[in-house]
Amino acid sequence: MYDGLELDGDYMPRAGPRELSPPHGAFIVGWSEVQPICCGGVKRLDRRTCEIKKMYVVPSRRGQGVARALLLALEGKARELGYDVARLDTGPKQRSARGLYESEGYGEIADFNGNPVASFWGEKPLRYGTFASFGSAKVSHASSRNSRAAGR
Repeated sequence: MYDGLELDGDYMPRAGPRELSPPHGAFIVGWSEVQPICCGGVKRLDRRTCEIKKMYVVPSRRGQGVARALLLALEGKARELGYDVARLDTGPKQRSARGLYESEGYGEIADFNGNPVASFWGEKPLRYGTFASFGSAKVSHASSRNSRAAGR
């Protein structure tokens, strides 16, 4: 995706199982029927701040509100974990991501994580929300990559 960059290189911000697992992190998988359609994680930055990481929606479900539902579910999980502020980043190849993040209240901030492929860094104070669900696509909290969301 990014020529010449090793996305799992030592100089890249970490977001693996250690960072996206309890007690300070989480990984969420969204399902439609029996098919996984999206995923993303919450990573601890400090006691009150987290980072939303690795948001992905399968191509066939893009443009249907799934990314927004996923983002809201990740923010809900971050609140459950006790975070007051969420941060995230996105690169120039994720053209619609920045618009989504800004429409959900993320304001542009300075580079906080040294991600060499990012072109936008955002931050949002977290507030209480509701379970995110759009149409037949439901996004729920999962404790591992193999968990299935309730209400399939």
